[in-house]
Amino acid sequence: MEITIHRLSQEEPFHLRATNDFGNTVDIDGAPDIGGNNQGMRPMQLLLTSMGTCSAMDIIHLLRKQRQDLRDIKISVKGDRVDTHPRIFTDVHLHFDLYGTLEAAKVERAVSLSVEKYCTAIRMVEKVAKVTYDYSIHS
Repeated sequence: MEITIHRLSQEEPFHLRATNDFGNTVDIDGAPDIGGNNQGMRPMQLLLTSMGTCSAMDIIHLLRKQRQDLRDIKISVKGDRVDTHPRIFTDVHLHFDLYGTLEAAKVERAVSLSVEKYCTAIRMVEKVAKVTYDYSIHS
């Protein structure tokens, strides 16, 4: 796995683009108070995004294997950070909203397996931050 990152222009010094092996891209930018222009996600936002999307993929996969009718999934990921540098996360909370005709026990198993065992991004962050989660099922 390799990611390449390059700056898009000298006029916008913090506007960067990351590209993966397949040519997919994501834009990253800094906050205006350091000279960014909000042209992309910030690095720590990407970390939270990685946690949520990694877990979502696990849950979708697990529920498919259990033949559950998952019609949609939405994830909210909130992170609290320390005020001094390095501004690491101290707490991260994931909330999953799952939509469809779903058996509660199967949802509980899929969500807990993802958050507590399978999601690599969460496994890494939990080394420095408390990670909690909950979920809601919507018919």
